[in-house]
Amino acid sequence: MGEASIDQAVRRFLAAVHIGDLCCGAVTEITRSGMAVVLDGFPARPLGVVGPLDASWSRRLADAAVVGQRITVEVITIDQDDGRVRLSMAATENPKLWAFLKTLRHGEILAGMATIERYGVFMALDEGPAHPVYPGVGFVTYSKLSWRRFEAASEVVEVGQRVRASPSADEVMLHTLRLLEFAPTPD
Repeated sequence: MGEASIDQAVRRFLAAVHIGDLCCGAVTEITRSGMAVVLDGFPARPLGVVGPLDASWSRRLADAAVVGQRITVEVITIDQDDGRVRLSMAATENPKLWAFLKTLRHGEILAGMATIERYGVFMALDEGPAHPVYPGVGFVTYSKLSWRRFEAASEVVEVGQRVRASPSADEVMLHTLRLLEFAPTPD
């Protein structure tokens, strides 16, 4: 099969794939940047890519799968120009949490309790499923906690404090909900 006919076959295959579809395939390579996956229905070459943050809720990329292993994944983006499909194994590991995260929208106000970690603040939301690994589904990086300078997150928020936040426009990151706007709420 020539390069032009492979490109046409890739375009035809990708035209039938949609964001949110569940697909199966075999892992062909694992690197630090992700897993290459040959999807069922297109054995010519790997079109699927599982990024390191989409491999698993609780396992490192290197431990999430092995070359040759069959996996079930959810399609999260399709790049027709590059002929690639970005996939998530994590979506199929915890479908209830994944479905909840996909319903949240930028600007929506969420409420919950704060937990401080060395790399940011997690927010255990009042509604929705718990995170299987982290102390909360919502996550705020230190840079988003406050406009003013601070040395420690505890200067802005206390562990167990009621907080409210809004999802960022880029939505699900690191299998948590990246929260853009953040404010402690009065007790």
